[in-house]
Amino acid sequence: MLRVDVTKQLGEFSLEASFTSEGRVTGLFGASGAGKSSLINMIAGLLKPDRGVISLDGETLDDTAARVHVPPHRRRIGYVFQDARLFPHLSVAANLRYGERRRRSAPTLIAFDEVVALLGLARLLEQKPRQLSGGERQRVSLGRALLSQPRLLLLDEPLASLDVARREEVLPYLVALRERLSIPMVYVSHQFDEVLRLATHLVLLEGGRVLAEGAVEEMSLYPELQSVIGPDLAGAVIEGLVVRVNPDTGSAELAVGTGTLQVSLRDVRVGARVRLQLLARDVILATQPVQGVSVRNALASTVIAISDDDFGAVLVRVDVGGAIVLARISHDARRALRLRPGDAVWTLVKAVSTRGHAFTLTSGR
Repeated sequence: MLRVDVTKQLGEFSLEASFTSEGRVTGLFGASGAGKSSLINMIAGLLKPDRGVISLDGETLDDTAARVHVPPHRRRIGYVFQDARLFPHLSVAANLRYGERRRRSAPTLIAFDEVVALLGLARLLEQKPRQLSGGERQRVSLGRALLSQPRLLLLDEPLASLDVARREEVLPYLVALRERLSIPMVYVSHQFDEVLRLATHLVLLEGGRVLAEGAVEEMSLYPELQSVIGPDLAGAVIEGLVVRVNPDTGSAELAVGTGTLQVSLRDVRVGARVRLQLLARDVILATQPVQGVSVRNALASTVIAISDDDFGAVLVRVDVGGAIVLARISHDARRALRLRPGDAVWTLVKAVSTRGHAFTLTSGR
């Protein structure tokens, strides 16, 4: 368990953050300048809080009242920065071995060969950092941090300096770390698609304050999150179980709540659990069954809440048999449909609307 309850004055910027997480990946999410990097630097021990406590698995790392501050090198915390920070004169193998030398007396959680295999580094071992792509350098940086045998891995926007192609190259390796290792991670990002793909627990920061925290599925429904990511990315995050796959069409059927949802999803097998974001702008509501349209998903639903958003529209929260979905509609549409909480509606979602937003969480059982 990671517990953070700190304050820090940095010039004119005031940071006051408190959260507790037992998640495999804790996402610190917020716009640039929200205080994410300052907070992660305090967890690493690189920055001392003015007041407060930081503890990891019951061990106190900082306690200003008791004048406790464990130095960074004694915390057994791995850190991956935005830039890889590799030694340019050393080979990939030597850079990785440097991580081993930093382990001190820490127990072995993952061996050199395991790291090389997990991060796909075998063909790169003899190369120098200048010969690597940005994505490859970040994978080496991840490997070096892992070989220090950390009990917590901090990642401060490790994909921020990469283009879209390189980000997509590295993200599957981060997912593999989450699934195969028992090392918890704190992942800093201002890109919601990264948080959606990786995090199990989300801490939302704005202006140096924690607005809310909780499971990603719960947090996706918070108005505070929608105000940060904007109307185009607002939507409910749900989990589904793959019950059927059609490789010819690149689609899959997911059991969601008491219904099924057809989504555009390749390279997945029956039994896999998938995290899915349904963008509110792509969800259509109807008060009667709809026929003769191309929409592949029509789910019987119940309206549970209606509220104005910050962008001149209306957010309707609907229950689709145990899973919660958001729909963003106009004020005119709400009046025309005469929607009220408790109303029965049909929730329509195009299969292609989920493209790029469905991520496998675990392999089939």
